[in-house]
Amino acid sequence: MSVDAAPPVPPRSTLSVMLNVILNNTLRSPLRFLGVLFLIFLANSAIQNVIAGEYTLETFISQFIFGLSQGSVYALIALGYTLVYGILFMINFAHSEVFMAGAYIGFFAIHAMDESGFLHNQTALALIFTILVGMTASVVIALLLERIAYRPLRNAPRLVPLITAIGASIAIQQLFLLLFGGSPRVYPEVSLFILPGVAGCELVDGVQVCPGIDIIDGRYDVLLFGYDIRIRPIFFVVLFLSLVLMAILWFFVKRTRTGKAMRAVAEDKNTAALMGINVDRVIVMTFVLGAALAGAGAVLFALYNQQVTPFMGFLPGIKAFTSAVLGGIGNIPGAMFGGLFLGVVESVMPSLLGLPGQLKDLVAFGTLILFMIFRPTGIFGEVITKKKA
Repeated sequence: MSVDAAPPVPPRSTLSVMLNVILNNTLRSPLRFLGVLFLIFLANSAIQNVIAGEYTLETFISQFIFGLSQGSVYALIALGYTLVYGILFMINFAHSEVFMAGAYIGFFAIHAMDESGFLHNQTALALIFTILVGMTASVVIALLLERIAYRPLRNAPRLVPLITAIGASIAIQQLFLLLFGGSPRVYPEVSLFILPGVAGCELVDGVQVCPGIDIIDGRYDVLLFGYDIRIRPIFFVVLFLSLVLMAILWFFVKRTRTGKAMRAVAEDKNTAALMGINVDRVIVMTFVLGAALAGAGAVLFALYNQQVTPFMGFLPGIKAFTSAVLGGIGNIPGAMFGGLFLGVVESVMPSLLGLPGQLKDLVAFGTLILFMIFRPTGIFGEVITKKKA
């Protein structure tokens, strides 16, 4: 007696398998299901705005350029968060005030050079000196924080250093408020010209002058993809310098003996100490590196934002921390990418969704919430040892 063979099961496509996995994972979590619905709603709003012509390629290009510049500053600050987290497994919430101190002390340096005339006679050297002063100020504040606030609590429960960091943040804010007042300080207007003749020439008192491109205070209308786009070269300068600093950090961590020692301490402090590594020195170096990057980013940020106050570090600091979480806390490439990603998202998405620009902070932190739902370890994944886990 013969039995009919069962009909062959048709092979399932890779796409259908992926859709089934995504659907099953989504339906198991009501929060993820709501997140998917919200993403669909946002996508529909964006498509409708593009179709209606309310959002154009011209707007996107302008906002994308600004977003990269802003995001590069977030990335510089975020690297400080992620470096300290990787070594000490703590969130240094006072890092935003390390950023603020760099911009604030940098103001006094550039203001003094403006008063003396050195800023206008030797603009490039004055700007380099201002950045170095900002970096030095941030490093000093970070070293004081590490020595006074964090080192005595190194073996304390995790909640204690966290509360201490918040208290130190408020204390530094109030100290700067007491010393310098609450009125905004304004960076002087700076012009630094390169490539004489590229931007055209003009007659000034009967003399033909070809200054070139002002890469600090200049604003130029450029024809790109058939659109007239207003571009500020300072955005490209900030992006370029930030990428250079991040590349230097990456090389330092990966290729130098101190960088290898930092990675060893991040894996296991006790084992690193037994191998002859000075753990305290490595931790200090970690704070120095993070603070130096934050100080440089602070001066670059102040050059195009111009105003500095004792409270200016709070919002960029929180967004930098958001960037570190988006990229993967403790992950250096993740912090870099997370900062650039968040800068572009908060610059582009409000207009794309038809929201007022004042809601960019809502978009930034809403992005963090969505990532916590779907990818809690960040884009690149969290770097964490088994012992810490």
